[in-house]
This record gives sequence, structure tokens and C-alpha cells, in this order.
Amino acid sequence: MGENAAPDFYYVAMDFGGHGLSSHYSSGVPYYHQTFVSEIRRVVAGGIVGGMFSCIFPEMVNKLILLDSPLLLLESNEVENLLTYKRRTIEHMLQVEASQEPSRVYSLKQLLQRLLKSNSHLNEECGELLLQRGTTKVAAGLVLNRDQRLSWPENSVDLVSRELYAHSIRKLQAHVLFIKAVHGYFDVRRENYSDKESLSFMIHTLKSTLKEQFQFVEIPGNHYVHMSEPQHVATIISSFLQHKHMLTAL
Repeated sequence: MGENAAPDFYYVAMDFGGHGLSSHYSSGVPYYHQTFVSEIRRVVAGGIVGGMFSCIFPEMVNKLILLDSPLLLLESNEVENLLTYKRRTIEHMLQVEASQEPSRVYSLKQLLQRLLKSNSHLNEECGELLLQRGTTKVAAGLVLNRDQRLSWPENSVDLVSRELYAHSIRKLQAHVLFIKAVHGYFDVRRENYSDKESLSFMIHTLKSTLKEQFQFVEIPGNHYVHMSEPQHVATIISSFLQHKHMLTAL
């Protein structure tokens, strides 16, 4: 998508620890979104992590783009399971570290089939793009770069209350663009998520607090629309970066 974006800006695509081409954390060190925020801080001197960074270091962010991702994750019914998640994080981490199994080698076809099976909204072309950064070539095929300790996303999620969410929004100094895919985040990432009221609350709070500093654009597509329709998304982002006027839905 970067090749279609406004040329007068410098774009950085980070691989957090345990992701893509970055190193894995040492044994005994868990993965948390707040840790990823500190990684951005080192680089700066995206998504939920970018939103958290913008609230913690508001003076460092002029414009924030949320690409089919909430600013922060609200606690919902899942808060009842929070301690279970914390326990499972520790147990899963210890289990993975104790196994000491060598990285399994796959063919590109095997990995692509596996990826598409677990992500029904992803097409083959986008799947191949994700695997380019998510794998490393070895003599017998490909190995996955992603740390096994990240296999359960909820283990690293930092849920916040509505009060903390509203307080965090008030700390923002950035202009915020929220691009929401019609069949996006809550459909792809949270297929069993039924409380859409939380998303409405988040958008309403952003609008009422940031006022003209907040822009919301809803576009056709799913969570991977930035990969399947990069020119469309890049046009919206470029307009936001280059101009101060409000955007209209395309």
C-alpha cells in the first residue's frame, strides 16, 4: 500500500518482538501491548499499539491512523475471564519454552492453505504477501517467524474500562483518522463477539471528545482491505496526511 500513499512522508513498518523479522523475546519474558509501545518509543525517538502510544506520549504524535482497529480494547464480558487469560499466558509460555522443539519446516503451499483456512476473509494473493514477511527460507522449505508464545492473541491484550478509555482519549493531541471496513475487525478477528455496542461507544467517545480532530470513514471490504484494495485505502490516508479538511466516505 505504501507505494500508493502520499510520497512526501516517510513510512516505517515495524515488526514487534516475536513478529516477522524481529527477534523473539528471551525465555521467561511475556508479550504485552505495553511492551510493544516501548518498542515504538525506541524507534520513534500501528493499530491498538499505535493508539496506546498516542495516549501515553501524546506530544509525539501529530496524526494517528486507525486502520480497521480500535484505539484501545474495551473490557466487555471478557473481563470475567481476565485472570484466566493471565494464568493461561504464563502456563502457555512455560509449556512452549519447555518443549524446545525445533521449528517445523513447511512448504509454501502448506502454509498458505493453513493461513487461508484460519482466515476466511483472506484471499490467496494477500496470504502470500503475509507469508513473505512471516516466514524464513531454509534448505528444506519455510519456517514461521512468529513466536509460538503469541499463538493466543488474548494473552497479550490489555483491556481497559470505559472510564480509562475516555480518560485516555482526553489525553490525545493528535488528529485521528479511523478507517472502518464494513466487514472488518469485529467480524474477522472476533467472530463470536456480539456486543457491538462497545464499538459504538468507542466511536461516539472519539467524536464527542476530539470533535473536528476526529474523522471517521467507513469503506466496503473486510479487515484486509488495505491489502486487497491498497489504492483505495492509500487515497484516503494520503488525503488525511496532506490536508486538514474533513474527509467524506468514498
